[in-house]
Amino acid sequence: RSNTDFVDNAGGVDCSDHEVNIKILLNAVMARGDLTEKHRNALLAEMTESVAGLVLRNNYDQVQAISMAAFQSVQRTGEYQRFMRSFEEAGRLNRKLEFLPSDEELLERRVRGEALTRPELSILISYSKGVLKEQLIEAELGSDPYLAAAVDTAFPQRLVDEYPEEIRAHRLHREIMATQLANDIVNRMGMSYIQRQQTATGATVADVARAYISAMEIFGIRTLWKQIEALDHKVDSAIQMEMMLSVIRLVKRSTRWLLRNRRHQLTPTDCIAGFAGGLEELREAYPAMLRGRAAAQFETLHGHFIDAGVDPELAREIAAADHAYTALGIIQATGDTAAPLMDVAGLYFFMGERLELDWFSDLILSSKIDNEWQALARDTYLEDLEWQQRTLAIGALRHMSEDLNLLKCINRWEKQESLLLQRWRQMLAELHATPAPDFAMFAVANRELLDLAQSSMVVK
Repeated sequence: RSNTDFVDNAGGVDCSDHEVNIKILLNAVMARGDLTEKHRNALLAEMTESVAGLVLRNNYDQVQAISMAAFQSVQRTGEYQRFMRSFEEAGRLNRKLEFLPSDEELLERRVRGEALTRPELSILISYSKGVLKEQLIEAELGSDPYLAAAVDTAFPQRLVDEYPEEIRAHRLHREIMATQLANDIVNRMGMSYIQRQQTATGATVADVARAYISAMEIFGIRTLWKQIEALDHKVDSAIQMEMMLSVIRLVKRSTRWLLRNRRHQLTPTDCIAGFAGGLEELREAYPAMLRGRAAAQFETLHGHFIDAGVDPELAREIAAADHAYTALGIIQATGDTAAPLMDVAGLYFFMGERLELDWFSDLILSSKIDNEWQALARDTYLEDLEWQQRTLAIGALRHMSEDLNLLKCINRWEKQESLLLQRWRQMLAELHATPAPDFAMFAVANRELLDLAQSSMVVK
């Protein structure tokens, strides 16, 4: 199967890039008198296999990104079309020059159930990386260790171990960091990820990159990703794609949560330290804490992956991914209230079941999306729903005492909020009775839930 010449024969160019970066590094060491030319040449020869491994890894990641884009191509045709339009409007893309389809051609393909081809997707992914690299070079990313670590991935491990200071002082440090980050972000998250995060939150490219790195580290995404990749030729590739898309959803939701809730505290080191401990505690308890619809969905997915030949522990992690991002809000609520983490988590999921918030969330997720504004509205409603569920849990915590369990605590809260709860349940009845609720109904429902959440925070 063909991608394009610049993808399928990328090894030579990539190898040259590594060679240039390594020689600049070693020449600086030589100029300082700490390395002779003879030793440098011997070192270069010894690292041949290591450099080949880096080149193969880059090519593997790039083809994987194209495969994921192709896997979703039909359902994401509108998104890819908007991506092309935005690049055209910015003067960054000429569709005719790149032999990319016009809007009319794309419409004809959609009618036939077809979408962009692998070569076409390869071109768009390449443009996305190029533009993102430029933006990251111009941005002030700072010197956070988690961001700087991206530069290490461009060098053989031997150089990282022996010359860490020289790598940090590399005269192309900023360019290498931007290149590695751009490749990592686009390969994993897709060509429109940065654009959509900016549109939804108004964040800068630098902030999105910081939030992305933070989310990746908080949830240990790189380890999960490697475990999924290790299933190559062991399980059906469609199962791997399904698992990767679950992980991607987790990163997208977590990135947006961080951009909404921690925009002014987005240094990855601080951000990761603030959530890592609580997440470790929640990770073990999470599946058992899910209730009702959420628990049933987890069990179904868990069984589905195990039946496909996935290791039970990995299947558990992936099956929990759709709910895992809520840990961020739970941990923040714990810090805001000084309440025990497990009490906050228990009330959070209890609220989800009791008020049918999991069902409402699924209803919003399954709604038909016809344009970008509806996609943005859907994501905003889901973000609002997470905040409301968290706020309701914090409100109910006010009724917690040593002699009350979670159920009694919620019963006392329900008694206090009986009028607004009645209005919410009437709203739920309307939603249940409507065959295809639209975005107007979601807006009204969100307003009712907001009133209930705000009332819960008022001391009565």
